[in-house]
Amino acid sequence: MLDVLKAINFADREPTLSHRFGVFFLAGGIIPNPIDLRFQRVSGISTEVQLETINEGGENLHMHRVPKMTNYNNLVLERGFVASPIPSPLHLEFKAAFNSFTFSPSNVLVTVFKENGIPIGGWIFKKAYPVKWSVSDLDAQSNSVIIDTMELAYSNFQILRM
Repeated sequence: MLDVLKAINFADREPTLSHRFGVFFLAGGIIPNPIDLRFQRVSGISTEVQLETINEGGENLHMHRVPKMTNYNNLVLERGFVASPIPSPLHLEFKAAFNSFTFSPSNVLVTVFKENGIPIGGWIFKKAYPVKWSVSDLDAQSNSVIIDTMELAYSNFQILRM
């Protein structure tokens, strides 16, 4: 009976809230960047299997759909514009990519936390590198925060559950 209750409790856990997360850029795959941690929004965490359609000779009623390859969307990170005398390693990496076409892929860890700060899961993005950088519109009639939007391509990601 105790095992059944444990299974029910596991299945009925409260949904995780989306506002407790951290983004960690891992230099050399291990050492986290201590400056670029806080982001307003993370999106693009998705993948899908691309299918190939094969027609069978003489069979006109249906086609075979078989897995071909996996596609990953870009990881999109948004945060308030940072104007600081301390250079941001992330901004330096983006500047190197767009100004001198120099890329240094690194791993990126997106972690979701409980209310008490304990990590409960996340995703690790392998060999991530900059592919797009944009800044929100500047509007003299608005009183809103300037948002930096940074996009990273990556080779694959792994789901982490703790």
